[in-house]
Amino acid sequence: MLSSRFLKIINLSIAVLLVVVAGVVWWFAGRPLPQTSGAIPAPVSANATVTFDGIGVPHIEAASWQDAIFVQGYLTAQERMWQMDALRRLAAGELSEVVGKVALEVDQEARRLRLKRIAEMHERTLSAEDRAVLAAYARGVNHYLETNRGRLPMEFAVLAYDPRPWSARDTILAGLEMYRQLTTTWKDDLLKTTMLDAGEPDKVDYLFPARLGREPAPGSNNWVLAGPRTTTGKPILANDTHLDFAFPSTWYMVHLKAPGLNVTGFSLPGVPCVIIGHNDRIGWGMTNLMTDVQDLYLERLDPRTGRYPYQGQLEQARAETDVLAVKGESPRTLITWITRHGPVVANEANRSYALRWAAAEPGYAFPFLDLNRARDWREFRAAASRFPGPGQNFVYADVDGNIGYQATGRLPLRRDFTGDTALDGASGQSEWQGFIPFEDLPSLYNPPSHMLVTANQNLFPKDYPHPVNGSFEPPYRAQQINARLRSQDKWSAPEMLGIQKDVYSPFLHWLSQAIVKAYGDRQNADRKISEAVEVLRGWNGQVEKGTAAPMVAYLAQLKIQEAMAERAAPGKGKLYRFLLAPAVVEKLFTERPEGWFLNYDQVLVQALLDGVNEGAKVQGSSPKRWDWGQYNALQLAQPVLSQLPLVSRYFQVRAPMSGSSTTVKQTTRRLGPSQRMVLDFADLDRSLANITIGQSGHRLSSHYKDQWEAYWSGTSFPMQFGRIEAKSTLTFQAR
Repeated sequence: MLSSRFLKIINLSIAVLLVVVAGVVWWFAGRPLPQTSGAIPAPVSANATVTFDGIGVPHIEAASWQDAIFVQGYLTAQERMWQMDALRRLAAGELSEVVGKVALEVDQEARRLRLKRIAEMHERTLSAEDRAVLAAYARGVNHYLETNRGRLPMEFAVLAYDPRPWSARDTILAGLEMYRQLTTTWKDDLLKTTMLDAGEPDKVDYLFPARLGREPAPGSNNWVLAGPRTTTGKPILANDTHLDFAFPSTWYMVHLKAPGLNVTGFSLPGVPCVIIGHNDRIGWGMTNLMTDVQDLYLERLDPRTGRYPYQGQLEQARAETDVLAVKGESPRTLITWITRHGPVVANEANRSYALRWAAAEPGYAFPFLDLNRARDWREFRAAASRFPGPGQNFVYADVDGNIGYQATGRLPLRRDFTGDTALDGASGQSEWQGFIPFEDLPSLYNPPSHMLVTANQNLFPKDYPHPVNGSFEPPYRAQQINARLRSQDKWSAPEMLGIQKDVYSPFLHWLSQAIVKAYGDRQNADRKISEAVEVLRGWNGQVEKGTAAPMVAYLAQLKIQEAMAERAAPGKGKLYRFLLAPAVVEKLFTERPEGWFLNYDQVLVQALLDGVNEGAKVQGSSPKRWDWGQYNALQLAQPVLSQLPLVSRYFQVRAPMSGSSTTVKQTTRRLGPSQRMVLDFADLDRSLANITIGQSGHRLSSHYKDQWEAYWSGTSFPMQFGRIEAKSTLTFQAR
């Protein structure tokens, strides 16, 4: 009797606890869920309808483009508001205010780069047309904030703060953060300068080439086929942009429809319009141009007074003071000297380095509404000519069968210098002369080959009239895409997915065979070395998870790069990180010039030995049991909620990954395809698209992670456009 009553009490207690837990979960995670049906009163000119498809993509139909952009702002905010706020704080250097000193170093770099002040400058000089687009989006975001106070995403509750209203300046900040991520060549300039100080100039120059003389032209990870190369006789355009992985996804998919506007594709949270996609006439893809739009200037600056010489005269640097709020601690003060060339961003060995950056120059424009409404190649190029940066490779196709390529962005016009090392700030001999005219940027329209392939390599011809430098990728991905596309006469749109997930590495395959040849028939008492050689001997170059050879070859690659750099600049070998390094390795160990190594084969063998010993520390002493997928595993975590005790695993994704930095499916532990798109101009509704995880940033949403399996396996979803399978409908009611 007593035990029965006790059990009832226990069961009742458990039930009450479960109800309480469910209530807490609903309060913090359920109430903020986005509204996807019913009606929302809103300041729009006429009712707007939103149809959500099976993966949560909103198809917005409005009476004007202003209303469509307003609704886009609202819908993006209700799915990604914390991500948007974090993005603008990251760019402005204001993360420490809400997360504490863990973000202080990141904030200080953003303040030194002056991103917040640059955004303020660009906001003041916006054209009326561009201001109207950004204002419509901000109104939508702010309508969401105003009508949802008290039930915002739970990140705000966990961090105990409310977001401020959105503004045009915040959209510019979001764009500047992407600009910063894609243009970091000043760090390469500083690295090369450091190595030149310690080493042999000709060898250091060899390690940092601008080109290798065998780049396919033009170049970045998108491609387009004209009708003669497709099974339908109409163009196919494919695009997968490689960015740092983010949680939630970097992109938000959206369809905007209004008079004169019918466009679908990928948008950036915080930024209006479609960035990559298609309308009813044209489609486009884009990836990073990789050009150098940053120059470092060595300034002989007195840090006490801010005075520095320029062309024989002393000039006064301007001191900018930033006060950084730090949650739970006293504010920090940061003083940055601003010279005629820009802010001092680095001080090394009593040297001050100032940065000039194209993003900080006047002349900002927002061309995406014009791009979204373009009807043909001429209008497309007119819109692209206004694109300020970061420099991009655009590929183009249209329903009439035309294809094209256009380089874009404001690229510095340099005279008699390339800017690949720190420049003498005092001389006045290395100043920009404006920007390369748009008409001089590389462009192709309907080439005889009926195809255009790009993959981040140097696409500027040798006889290009302007000096151009950059942090270009090796040519391996472009070569493999070209090889795949030329392997058959005609292609269908779904077959493009097979190329996008291609994991053959020409470089690692070459390196593995070079190591096997160098090792020869020598006998080694160390079992793990013999195993490693046999693993490489039978490898076909496919960088697949669950296999050992890619890990053996990659670890050897790192040791070879270190040996080369150590030979060029003693004591600096471990610093050498450069995108073209794999191609430099192949060039050096194929040509084997004098003056580098007495015995190239011995360097290869020693790199294998060192790499195997390194791998044994993390995956055991038997190389044949190693797993590249585990070594290259992706660990995605929501920045705030993954830190919560007990529930952290619900806000993480971990997966073994195939591919490498030299495969078409480019993956590292931090970077990979951020979206995939295949456009079929025979029937745009047969196009395919997906992002990495899902549309929503809310854990309880059905679209929080519903795209992950398709992304990971390399499949995709229909990119609905004319024929939409509605799962729910939401109306924005004019008031």
